[in-house]
Amino acid sequence: MKAPAAAAAAVGNRAGGVDPSIPRFKCQECHRALVVVGVDSFADKLPAQATSAHASSVHGSIMGASRMDNSYVVLSKQNKSHGHGIPPRPPSAAAPHIEPNQPTRAMEGSYIVLPPAAASIYKTSTSEGGGAQLPPPSINSSSLLPGNSFHSNVTVLKRAFEIATSQTQVEQPMCLDCMRLLSDKMDKEIEDVNADIKAYEVCLQHLEQESHTVLSDAGFQKEKLKIEEEEKKLNAAIEEAEKQYSEISSEMKDLEIKSKEFEELEERDAILAKIEVSQVHLELLKRTNVLNDAFYISHDGVIGTINNFRLGRLPNVQVEWDEINAAWGQAALLLHTMAQYFTPKFEYRIKIHPMGSYPRVTDIHKNTYELFGPVNLFWSTRFDKAMTWFLTCLQDFAEFAISLDKENNVPPEKSLKLPYKIDGDKVGSHTIFLSFNKVENWTKALKYTLCNLKWVLYWFIGNTSFAPPSGSLCAAQSSKR
Repeated sequence: MKAPAAAAAAVGNRAGGVDPSIPRFKCQECHRALVVVGVDSFADKLPAQATSAHASSVHGSIMGASRMDNSYVVLSKQNKSHGHGIPPRPPSAAAPHIEPNQPTRAMEGSYIVLPPAAASIYKTSTSEGGGAQLPPPSINSSSLLPGNSFHSNVTVLKRAFEIATSQTQVEQPMCLDCMRLLSDKMDKEIEDVNADIKAYEVCLQHLEQESHTVLSDAGFQKEKLKIEEEEKKLNAAIEEAEKQYSEISSEMKDLEIKSKEFEELEERDAILAKIEVSQVHLELLKRTNVLNDAFYISHDGVIGTINNFRLGRLPNVQVEWDEINAAWGQAALLLHTMAQYFTPKFEYRIKIHPMGSYPRVTDIHKNTYELFGPVNLFWSTRFDKAMTWFLTCLQDFAEFAISLDKENNVPPEKSLKLPYKIDGDKVGSHTIFLSFNKVENWTKALKYTLCNLKWVLYWFIGNTSFAPPSGSLCAAQSSKR
């Protein structure tokens, strides 16, 4: 058999070109074009009268220059119409264009490439080359006309492809390469199926070897009742579990609510504890008076002190007048602050003017005296009067405090009582005059005065919640410095 390309070229040369009415087949898998070519070697098998007829073509499913497969069917013109599984030939299609002077010969037979499964539908004997060849019928010369044979053969070829498609469940035509790939794929599937069959057979053998006890009707009913009882128990267990789950869920919700309430109570208790601590501090602050820290009254031996400023001197202890004046300034500021706090309830008729280290006192007659030195020890009338009026003002405030205790029904033993009696210019048994007085006696009188002032301060702290003006505290602190 000639190569397909050479056969196609030969037919083209004889026919003078390819008839455009000839169907163009393509591989249904890779969609490459398949060439319809003639096979000159097949003419040797035809009768002599057929060799002079038009050799239109022999139809095949091939690719390019690939060699021909052995699976093909040779169809005669009678078998094309009456072969097994092949429908009758349809009416002749339009004949291809033939040149007037071109010799023609009738087609005696044609072949198509088919897979082995499709080729087997033709119940024929094996022809030369491994193909399945139908028995050659008698040749009718009238059927060898080009118009009747070529297009009929093409129609039969198309029908053969349809039959092959229906028999193999594979779209036809196919090229040889795609056919080989499909064959390999089917072989692999067959191997897998055979492996599954072997596995199933092994399992079946094992099952056949196992002994099976066939239950009787009574045994079956007994097993059925047992299964039903187990099912009832399982259903009851499920219902009980669902019931427990519902109860636990309800308990969890209650616990969550209680947990939230507990957290709120903890927060509330923490807030209450903070409030209690704050109240304790508040009460402590209420009982704490700034005057107690602002005016610290004590003594340094015989000499009284206020904020560490010594008020007085001794023959062997010389104290500068600047320090004495500062001490008098602190004492004047303290007495003025307490008296001013109760004004106008307290009749503040003797005015104390705290002016740092230069305090002054105004008597009931509006006369002002200096409560600071230095002064002449033998003639210090204005300084003596200033100290005397200071004692008088302190006496007036003490009497006012005692009257308030009586109004508030304070028991006499808890009422204010000065430790040293004030009588005019005397405190206890010592006069406060500096003129014509011993320094030791004057210093003792000053110490007693500060002691009485301290007792008045304690009474003031216990009966008031004093918040001094910032100016007063600043003045006190500056006097300390």
